[in-house]
Amino acid sequence: MYLMQSKNHAAILGYGAYIPYYRLPTSEIARVWKGGGSGPNVEKAVAAADEDTVTMAIEAARGAMKMSGTERLGAVFVGTESKPYAVKPTSTIVAQALGQHHTLAADIEFACKAGTEAMQIVTGLVGSGMIDAGLAIGMDTAQGRPGDDLEYTAASGGAAFVIGKQSKNAVAVIDCSTSYVSDTGDFWRRAHERYPRHLSRFTGEPAYFFHIESAVNTLFEETGHKPSDFKYAVFHQPNPRFPVEVATRLGFTMDQIKTGLLNPLIGNTYAGSSPIGLAAVLDEAQPGDRILLASFGSGAGSDAFCLEVEDGITRTRGVNPTVKSMMERSTRIDYATYSKFRDKLEK
Repeated sequence: MYLMQSKNHAAILGYGAYIPYYRLPTSEIARVWKGGGSGPNVEKAVAAADEDTVTMAIEAARGAMKMSGTERLGAVFVGTESKPYAVKPTSTIVAQALGQHHTLAADIEFACKAGTEAMQIVTGLVGSGMIDAGLAIGMDTAQGRPGDDLEYTAASGGAAFVIGKQSKNAVAVIDCSTSYVSDTGDFWRRAHERYPRHLSRFTGEPAYFFHIESAVNTLFEETGHKPSDFKYAVFHQPNPRFPVEVATRLGFTMDQIKTGLLNPLIGNTYAGSSPIGLAAVLDEAQPGDRILLASFGSGAGSDAFCLEVEDGITRTRGVNPTVKSMMERSTRIDYATYSKFRDKLEK
């Protein structure tokens, strides 16, 4: 058995997302780095000068706790690859801001699947009975080297989920998950390097597609589910093309994935990518809908989840801003402002 399923079902009790206000058009990046193409992305979300992974994680987490009505957290996990301190956990800052001190707190680092990895850990803690509720966050202020292909997609944002025991107020039950990992050198950043590096020839087939397909197909084999059993499917979004292609390969339709397909307008939020997609789907889902969630982390690995929406979803409407409203609430900036916000110029 490769299926991870807790004896006592855990559920999402509340969720919150955060997408920064500022947007950098990819055409502006292409204008500055002459000869470069803007690609399929339209624009990307950019954290402001006074925003970082911590501030954005706190904003999303407050929304998740407000929706859940939870006051006590037994665990706080922050999945990110862009934490502000090399040696000092982001999770403890978030916990203090939320008034949580008697809690397990840790940072999770597995590139773009750090957020879903945090969800798996909290699910296990809740399912075992060790804690009543915990917080899993996927958040990043991802950066790409100036002029590099990554700069066109590396964006900022993420989502937070309060996971607790299944109850009548639950938003969605986390039925099960699977994972698939391997040592694939598609993307990395060594110590003391400011920007990540990548081997483009590994990014698609041996990395993204192979790992997501392996995790999802294993979930199908272990549960007996098939694509038509799901109302929605959410995939990690490094660019607009990959999630559409992997969905097609696995047998999903555009109608199943379009609600959670956000990349063309906000970019790749790395650890926050699939969590934001899940939040966008939950904004529209109805009781009884089944959701497939599949993340991908460069390095490489994939987590695949099966979730089922509960009646508690009806009480969430209007509690927090929707992902769609955060996408629409934006203003465009030029490359000079972006460089200032993200400290692109070495002093």
